[in-house]
Amino acid sequence: MVPFLLLALRGCTVSDSEKPDWPSIICQVLDPVESGTSKTPARSDYDLNENAHRLSPNKQAAVLVPLIERPAGWQILLTRRTMEMPTHAGQIAFPGGQALKNETLAAAALREFEEETGVKQHCAQLLGRFERYETASGFNITPFVARLTPPIAPRPDPREVDEVFEVPLGFLMNTENHQQRTIQWQGQQRHFYAMPWNEYFIWGATAGMIRALALRLGKQNGKKEKPCCA
Repeated sequence: MVPFLLLALRGCTVSDSEKPDWPSIICQVLDPVESGTSKTPARSDYDLNENAHRLSPNKQAAVLVPLIERPAGWQILLTRRTMEMPTHAGQIAFPGGQALKNETLAAAALREFEEETGVKQHCAQLLGRFERYETASGFNITPFVARLTPPIAPRPDPREVDEVFEVPLGFLMNTENHQQRTIQWQGQQRHFYAMPWNEYFIWGATAGMIRALALRLGKQNGKKEKPCCA
C-alpha cells in the first residue's frame, strides 16, 4: 500500500497534494457493475450469529454507496430513516431498497437513491459492486459504489428519510474504527458490527457492508481479516 493511503486508513493527517484518490483505489477491488455473481461469498447478519434462526434471503434489493469529494477529503453519503418507517426505523442506511419486477439491481440502486435523497441519479457514476449482504429479515442486498458529481443539493423524501449526511471515507475504511457490539434481542444475544461517528451510530447491515468494502481494500494489500474490537 502506498504510504499516503496507509496514513489515511489510520486516520492521520495528509496534505492536500497527498490525499488518496479513493474512487480509483476502490475501483481496483470492485466487481463489474453487471457481473452475475461475485467471487467473494456473501456476508450476512449471521456471520456473527451462526446459531440464529435463518430466513431465506429471497427479497432482492440493492443499495448505493455514494462517494463525494469535499475540501476535507472524500466522504460517504448516508441517510437516517424516519421513525415512522415500518422496518429499521431511525436507523442509518445507504439509499436503496427492493428491486421492481424486471428491474436490474443497478437500476434499483440508482432509482432508490434519487427517490430517497432527491439527488438526480445522473449525478451518480457507477464504479462497480461488491459482495452481497444477507439480512436476518430476509433481504439479499447487492451494494453498488458510485462517484457523485458535485454540487449536489439533497432533498430527502420526508416519508422515508429524516436526514442525509456524510462521513469521512477514510474513517469508515479504517478497520480500527470498527467495533463489535452485543444486545439482547428476542431472548437471545445478538452480535453486530458498529462504527459510531459523532452523533451517528452506524450499525447492523450498513456497518456490515462498510466493513466488507474495507476488508476488500485490506486484502488487496495483503492484510488478513482480524476480529474487531469491542
